[in-house]
Amino acid sequence: MMQSFKAFVLSEQEGTFTPAFQTLTTADLPDGDVTVRVHYSSINYKDMLATQPNNKIIRQYPRIPGIDLAGTVIDSQHPQFKKGDQVIATGYDLGVSHDGGFSEVMRLNGDWLVPLPENLTLEEAMIIGTAGYTAALSVDALEQNGLTHDKGPVLVRGASGGVGTIATMILHTLGYEVIASSDNTDYAATLKKIGASDVIPRISDVTPKALSKTEWQAVVDPVGGPSIEEVLKRIHPSGALALSGNAGGTAFESTVFPFILRGLRLIGIDSVYTPMAYRQHIWQRLATDFKSAHLHTIKQVIAFAELQNGLEAVHQSTHNGRIVIDMQVENPLQND
Repeated sequence: MMQSFKAFVLSEQEGTFTPAFQTLTTADLPDGDVTVRVHYSSINYKDMLATQPNNKIIRQYPRIPGIDLAGTVIDSQHPQFKKGDQVIATGYDLGVSHDGGFSEVMRLNGDWLVPLPENLTLEEAMIIGTAGYTAALSVDALEQNGLTHDKGPVLVRGASGGVGTIATMILHTLGYEVIASSDNTDYAATLKKIGASDVIPRISDVTPKALSKTEWQAVVDPVGGPSIEEVLKRIHPSGALALSGNAGGTAFESTVFPFILRGLRLIGIDSVYTPMAYRQHIWQRLATDFKSAHLHTIKQVIAFAELQNGLEAVHQSTHNGRIVIDMQVENPLQND
């Protein structure tokens, strides 16, 4: 007996791009050994890009987007999961080359699933989502590079976005001084409430100097772009920049001097193919020492039916923090 549910599907035929809600059945789901009733998803910057015409993210249609999901297992042939288990899925090209979280039900590879840690709800997992997971990877990498409380503040770029907002909260929760960088003056008060000691404008001008006066011991950078050159010049000796995004551009120039005279490290952050053991370690930290008391402060919860409005808010940069999609409806599975 097939079961029907609602999904948000991207289609492209003869050059016409069509995003629309559709009623599907379990027979329409992709291959996989675990089927999940999705309770929550979220909207990331990548989701917004994937749902735009002529995007360079989705290569094959039709596709259900959504790079995050959290829910309950309703069927499993995977040895590690059983019906009723609560799970999280991010990465592994979910919502890009494999159907993703913008569906009330999804079937996927059980090797991609993380058991929901204790002290974390499904909703909280999606407040965090890929954005928060990326922030956590960044902070963990900086700690491995020698981040300490006595070496000065940490700069968080793009602080009004998902990665920057959660990085600010994590660093503050761990006791670090945080300088948040954002041009969104309306969000400055929230950034200070969740942990920033100061909010500075976006760093965009690049000075001709090879090095500048140092200001930060490390940087969480989901922005990328040409301004990285200037940021590198101001990092303390032996510091690091954790780079995870390209909203500001895909290229930058630099001299060798920050690296050979100050011993800096440029650390790339990949949230898609993180090894599972390390992925589970990061989610455990997100449920324990990385978990901020302000987590619910940054959420806006919308119904699945409001998804397109949420995507447009991200597209127009009229929303800050995290948009969580509540996928729960009464009797989501209807027997045909």
